[in-house]
Amino acid sequence: VQLQACGGGLVQAGGSLRLSCVASGRTFNNNGMGWFRQAPGKEREFVSAISWNGASTLYADSVKGRFTISRDNARNTVYLRMSSLNAEDTANYYCAAGRGARGSSGASEYTYWGQGTQVTVSS
Repeated sequence: VQLQACGGGLVQAGGSLRLSCVASGRTFNNNGMGWFRQAPGKEREFVSAISWNGASTLYADSVKGRFTISRDNARNTVYLRMSSLNAEDTANYYCAAGRGARGSSGASEYTYWGQGTQVTVSS
């Protein structure tokens, strides 16, 4: 089972990126999915989560209104659209598959983790 995150890169402040997370080895169509991030010297923090059918989403206050999570179960893929990026968004972004059907902000609720994709925002 593997979660492959991609789409990170270097972007100027105010710019946008779309991260993708593709699952292989099994499907997670019945599981909530989440995005977390970790900046150097900081703890991992919750970014966003989505329920199994996409009907319910959660966002950290710091990204609300700027980031949008979505999923395409036919492609076993979860997306994170990020806009109005700023230097505080610089981090390694990880996708994760949850234990249950609903997304959660708690890292302990996730069983599978991807390897991360680096996002660097230049000011």
